[in-house]
Amino acid sequence: MSKKNKGPKPGPAPKGGLPKFNFSWIYIAVFIGLLGLQFAQSQFGTQTEPSNFNELSTRIQRGHVDRVKVVNSKEVYVFIKADTLAAVKEYEELAKTSIGDAPNQGPHYVFEMPAESFDRAMERFYAQNPSLGEVSVEYKDEPNYWGEALAWLVPILLFAALWFFLMRRMGGGGAGGPGGQIFNIGKSRAQMFDADNAVKITFKDVAGLDGAKDEVLEVVDFLKNPKKYTDLGGKIPKGVLLSGPPGTGKTLLAKAVAGEAKVPFFSLSGSDFVEMFVGVGASRVRDLFKQAKEKSPSIIFIDEIDAIGRARGRNAFSGGNDERENTLNQLLTEMDGFGTNEHVIVMGATNRADILDRALMRAGRFDRIIYVDLPEVSERIEIFQVHLRPLKLGEDVDVEFLARQTPGFSGADIANVCNEAALVAARKNKKVIEKQDFLDAVDRIVGGLEKKSKFITPEEKEVIAYHESGHATVSWLLEHASPLVKVTIVPRGRSLGAAWYLPEERQLTSKDQMLDEMCATMGGRAAEEVIFGRITTGALSDLEKVTKQARAMVSVYGLNERIGNITYYDSSGQNEYQFDKPYSERTAEVIDEEISKLIEGQYERAKELLRANRDKLETLAKELLSKEVIFRDNLVAIFGERPWMSREERLAAHSEAKPEVSIETPEAPIQELEATNEEPQAPNQEPEATNDEPQAQEPEAKNDEPQAPIDEAKNA
Repeated sequence: MSKKNKGPKPGPAPKGGLPKFNFSWIYIAVFIGLLGLQFAQSQFGTQTEPSNFNELSTRIQRGHVDRVKVVNSKEVYVFIKADTLAAVKEYEELAKTSIGDAPNQGPHYVFEMPAESFDRAMERFYAQNPSLGEVSVEYKDEPNYWGEALAWLVPILLFAALWFFLMRRMGGGGAGGPGGQIFNIGKSRAQMFDADNAVKITFKDVAGLDGAKDEVLEVVDFLKNPKKYTDLGGKIPKGVLLSGPPGTGKTLLAKAVAGEAKVPFFSLSGSDFVEMFVGVGASRVRDLFKQAKEKSPSIIFIDEIDAIGRARGRNAFSGGNDERENTLNQLLTEMDGFGTNEHVIVMGATNRADILDRALMRAGRFDRIIYVDLPEVSERIEIFQVHLRPLKLGEDVDVEFLARQTPGFSGADIANVCNEAALVAARKNKKVIEKQDFLDAVDRIVGGLEKKSKFITPEEKEVIAYHESGHATVSWLLEHASPLVKVTIVPRGRSLGAAWYLPEERQLTSKDQMLDEMCATMGGRAAEEVIFGRITTGALSDLEKVTKQARAMVSVYGLNERIGNITYYDSSGQNEYQFDKPYSERTAEVIDEEISKLIEGQYERAKELLRANRDKLETLAKELLSKEVIFRDNLVAIFGERPWMSREERLAAHSEAKPEVSIETPEAPIQELEATNEEPQAPNQEPEATNDEPQAQEPEAKNDEPQAPIDEAKNA
């Protein structure tokens, strides 16, 4: 450790000790002294009022003037006789000084007039009044040295103070601190946590990330007990990258590492390396690793690392001396270069791992890439239990029910649901938070705020009711469509109506499942045409959704017979920066034709289902018009129970039958079968991520479209 890090840490002065001396007091004292001298030169404490020559001539005629003094050939001072001051009420305010009751010796009046003009005016005055005696006039030069000095010094001092302030601002802030100079701008702005200022968050506060916690905890355990690993020849990982969707707990996991690790922990954001000055980013990277090596073993955490780790050469408009690339090059050198240190671990977090540079992602820099995915049902239960601890809950609150009602929600979304439920209960003046408050909070987050005051004509309301009833009817009659939760025609957010579904959390999606989902989505527009014989613009978000699904089936997943087993999906993201398409114009025409054929086919299928069940559709729409909100029980009363088992029911039945199979079947073949089933899943990970994107975007698309008067929402 260098000497500069061994000194005492700055902090408040100890009780009873002298305060730290500050040179600013010297500047203030000098400035006050100069002002005092300036006031001392002027006759401090005297009462002087402005006047003019006409008033002077009047006072001379009345015999009140004792003498006149002309200073520096321009300032005329008038002294009034002492007895006149005491006797005449006009001079009562000028008789005494402003401090105390001492007699005011004068001057009492002052005005500016050139000496030559003053002399000529006095001569004319005495010529017009020959009977008056002449008043004594004294001419005197009194140079104001301090005033002239201040006139020169004040601008210089103001400019120096401004320069000093700018230097402090440019050199201060992060590592430079107050009083830093311009040369400290290249210092690292990382915040260090150690035993003195430890983070209070531990792994006990992180719920639902069991796999990610195990891998990160192993790194922390290596720092605490390195001998257990080094005895076997193991080496500590140099880098750990946390990747996943926003709100899944990547930064929270890093905070838990800072709270658990007994080594210095440096935390900063990727944007802290970005600066307007050339070379500052690379300089801050060097200084960061220098500090970390001095305190090794240590951990460096860079949040939003994609700010500096973006792949090089993708931006065609950046020059060869791009500042971000220089910063990335320095980071690559420090992590695994010629003179790297093995005792510094780098942790990074990003939700855009696909755009990171390949050199940054290779083994030796980020040895472990931990994908923090959206939580499953069991993990959401744990997350709900963490966020429900400080809340006052009612007896009807079921944590497992809440977890099943929030598929696709991240940890941040669940925290928002709990907080919104508390606000809803407080708005209703409740003492505890009940189950309905959580359901209202989910509706508020997914669909937006209810707008019952929005004016809708009866004709529009009827169209909306049949539109939403069409969605509900078709989804109820299809095996693979998501089960309905509730339907409403109350305006919410930007939509005039909404249907809530509970999508199954599938790991794989078949072609039949995607076709059923497309058919259910087109049920709203199909109901409008079947009942009214015309269609409206209310299906805009539905058309956007099915178009994305159809395009994914044809050009991404290879589920189209005419195109074949071909995908134009690029997991590396290189096609994003290309102007040409990866297929010919003829293939583009075929893709458009197949997309249109898929959508129109499911649209006709939806119309056939609705025509076959028109009486039930009309019954459901009339009930929706009367109640404005209907639930699953209303559909059961009209259509009956669905004949298909849900995914949860199938999983429960499989788990009950699994012990019998494990007893009868030998262990070795089972392990071999499991290994065989796991291997083909690796190539399917990228399409699965793409398949999840349309599902996650469904609520956003429905809430963000201003032109769609009718909309569909989903708990995703």
